[in-house]
Amino acid sequence: MIQKVFVKRKSRLLGGHLWIFSNELAASPRGHEPGSLVEVCDSQGMFLGIGYINPNSLIAVRLLTRQREEISSDFFRRRIEEALRFRKLFLPDRVSCRLVYSEGDFLPGLIVDRYAGCLVVQLLTAGIERQKDLLLGLLDEMLSPEIIVLKNDSPNRTLEGLPLEKRTVSGGSCIVQITEGGIKSEVDPLSGQKTGYFFDQVENRMAFSRLIGGGRGLDLFCYSGAWGLLLAGKGAHVTFVDSSEAAIRQARRNAELNALSDKCSFLKADVFNFLTREIDSGNSYDFVVLDPPAFVKSKAKLKEGLRGYREINAHAMKITRKGGLLATSSCSHHVDRTAFLEMLHLAAKDAGRDVRVLELRSQGRDHPVLLSMPETEYLKCAFLVC
Repeated sequence: MIQKVFVKRKSRLLGGHLWIFSNELAASPRGHEPGSLVEVCDSQGMFLGIGYINPNSLIAVRLLTRQREEISSDFFRRRIEEALRFRKLFLPDRVSCRLVYSEGDFLPGLIVDRYAGCLVVQLLTAGIERQKDLLLGLLDEMLSPEIIVLKNDSPNRTLEGLPLEKRTVSGGSCIVQITEGGIKSEVDPLSGQKTGYFFDQVENRMAFSRLIGGGRGLDLFCYSGAWGLLLAGKGAHVTFVDSSEAAIRQARRNAELNALSDKCSFLKADVFNFLTREIDSGNSYDFVVLDPPAFVKSKAKLKEGLRGYREINAHAMKITRKGGLLATSSCSHHVDRTAFLEMLHLAAKDAGRDVRVLELRSQGRDHPVLLSMPETEYLKCAFLVC
């Protein structure tokens, strides 16, 4: 028998959110087994849905359904099928993409990325971890991948009281090759950042590449070079900058794969220091791509992180020639669109530049945003004319 929990009147669940924080419950969640299913009711005892609970997490309950239904193999099969139908409808030509995006696909805690014949799975919460064998079996049956990689090294698991691990579940070598906009990239899901590649920026990279027809530019925090290689493919000369030797090595390898080495330069350097040197040297570029890691890991770090974003964007604006283009992003979900635009406004003021917004974009369609849950929209990307 599933135990019941009761939410207070002001719970965000009543507005369509899928999370219930511990202070929104009428009683302490202590005593519940982490990841176990609970029936969620309002203060009057009316049924609201079924979710899983974790008394060790600030997010005490994550809702799976608002219907009275059995949370069985058939339930998870239906949800995965719905996610796959969504991609087939709105991304019919994308083989490699995010197939399941956690709350955005009504499967809180589950991430599934496909790289050609390789599936990379992340189980981020105690509730979804309890379904590990079931989910891996369903994914194997439904998608017939050559390789399945379990990439459970996210800090979110630590917050949930779960161990970190990464391993190949089935198949051989997990070094795979994918193609984006005609550019080939090698991906290492086990050793790379996140699941090995940043699918959330695919549509933004393609859109920005349509604005570039040559010139000289920068790919800052380049990782494996996905932004810059698309631009090099358009005839531009791109300098790739990253503080990681492994990232520079992979970007160089991907340039070689595409016979673009003559259009590319590579520099292992701290991006802040690099920009300072370029400003002091009076250098300027026709375009700059600035795709940094998340500077704001928590609300407590918001002011500090925004200062970092402001400084680095001001530097990037200073070295973009007048009339040149800057593609800049923030993947910190604590920084909303309003804060992002205000930060860019202040950065432009610091740089002494009159900057116009050409486009304001978000994550790709394989990362669907749930309107009732702003946390599902984390990526902000602006194309600016400096």
